[in-house]
Amino acid sequence: MSRAALASSALKARVRRPSFWNKIHTADELLHHFPSGAYIGWSGFTGVGYPKILPIALADYVEKNNLQGQQRYSLFVGASSGAETENRWAQLDMIARRAPHQVGKSIAKGINEGRIMFFDKHLSMFPGDLLYGYYTKDRANPRLDVAVVEATAITEEGGIVPGASVGASPEIIQMAEKIIIEVNTTTPSMEGLHDIVMGSLPPNRKPYLVMGPEDRIGTTYIPVDPDRVVAIVESRLPDMTNDNAPEDATSQAIASHLIEFLKGEVDAKRLPSNLLPLQSGIGNIANAVIGGLSKGNNNFHNLTVWTEVLQDSFLDLFDSGVLDFATATSIRFSPDGFKRFYRDWDHYYNKLLLRPQTVSNHPEIIRRLGVIGMNTPVEIDIYGHANSTCVNGSRMLNGLGGSADFLRSAKISIMHTPSTRPTKTDPRGISCVVPMVSHCDQTEHDLDLFVTEQGYADVRGLAPRERARVIIERCAHPEYKPMLLDYFNTAEQICLRKGAGHEPHILKNVFAMHNALEETGSMKNANLV
Repeated sequence: MSRAALASSALKARVRRPSFWNKIHTADELLHHFPSGAYIGWSGFTGVGYPKILPIALADYVEKNNLQGQQRYSLFVGASSGAETENRWAQLDMIARRAPHQVGKSIAKGINEGRIMFFDKHLSMFPGDLLYGYYTKDRANPRLDVAVVEATAITEEGGIVPGASVGASPEIIQMAEKIIIEVNTTTPSMEGLHDIVMGSLPPNRKPYLVMGPEDRIGTTYIPVDPDRVVAIVESRLPDMTNDNAPEDATSQAIASHLIEFLKGEVDAKRLPSNLLPLQSGIGNIANAVIGGLSKGNNNFHNLTVWTEVLQDSFLDLFDSGVLDFATATSIRFSPDGFKRFYRDWDHYYNKLLLRPQTVSNHPEIIRRLGVIGMNTPVEIDIYGHANSTCVNGSRMLNGLGGSADFLRSAKISIMHTPSTRPTKTDPRGISCVVPMVSHCDQTEHDLDLFVTEQGYADVRGLAPRERARVIIERCAHPEYKPMLLDYFNTAEQICLRKGAGHEPHILKNVFAMHNALEETGSMKNANLV
């Protein structure tokens, strides 16, 4: 029986290049393409559009044959993947190296225990660095061994129509010796939703001619060399997303302060009445901000979005009539959000585009369009630096992601965070405003506005000592404000006397709050002066 005869009618309908029907395989028939030590690329971004059949089959094989810690791979994905794939690989000790961003307890544990070598990189730069050969420079073969990419359709030319994300798939495909395509016949075809440009290298790189979020500059599919496609696998597994974190009183207060600031910018004519393209991260604060913009009393209309990831709240913004158009590299909806999106496809599909992360996160476009960037850090300090990645300077959470891509280049760069976070023994044991961040991802030179549930600090045009007073007064929690102010006043006096007062610090005490947290379970026990 031919391979084509094994194809389901659904798969044949999605794979419009008949010669590919003879490349249809089961996952178990393809395991020989993945010897231990292989360099592997996956599609996917923020837990959607990732391959499922091959990663699960490989994990099953390792588990069944007790190969944990023996069969290991270097894994490259545009951002995070799915819990049932990447995190299971981490649990089975199958990941030796990983770049550039991840989400999940098991993989973070592997990184922090030293079993996984993790390279954290700006998401706009990762695909280009992959094409430069930076990640394969120590190998005899400078390419990835194999790419496993999920598609919702394959065109007559063999082009891949992605699903809910694009991410770094174009560059991963370009760099791979062999390509395996998982065609998901359960997910509706998303043909027409994408705007794909392929990676190119200097001196032949051309500008992206994007003048607005709605501008198309590429194709609706990822071009592929058919000769490098070694197999087609049918997938019927959905993306495993979760419900979005609900808004709470803190996130709603943060959103209220941020929207107050935006209204003030419109009144001062520093922003147009429809603002400028918005970028928003993931989480309940981002949801609260986007949700707040749709409220009628806020008077915002004809908004546009230029961002990485769209959540359910953007569907609400579309439905309210406030949002005209959005572009991203991923749509990470909840299960109910995806049902809503597919059900009302005719209403949404012509109002958004999904692009490669090299375009969605491109600093030049972000700067030229005047994007308003909004992200959540681990902590900020009194002078306006931000830590987005490492708790107490050492424990990796997820990675930098695209936050700095946007915040370095945005017209207005905004960091929003609760003023405190809980510990096991103290509901406000961690201050998110500290004397000095324990790890610095975004510097004072790139950030304009800090927002907590206490208020907002507009630090544009302020010198460091002016910034410190505004951030402490308007963003710090009342339980931490006195100690932070005492620290700053003392540091200022000491450093000015020494003639070193531009950004005053008491070096022996600068991490006293972090030390107190590790030793006592609360930053309140710190002695800053």
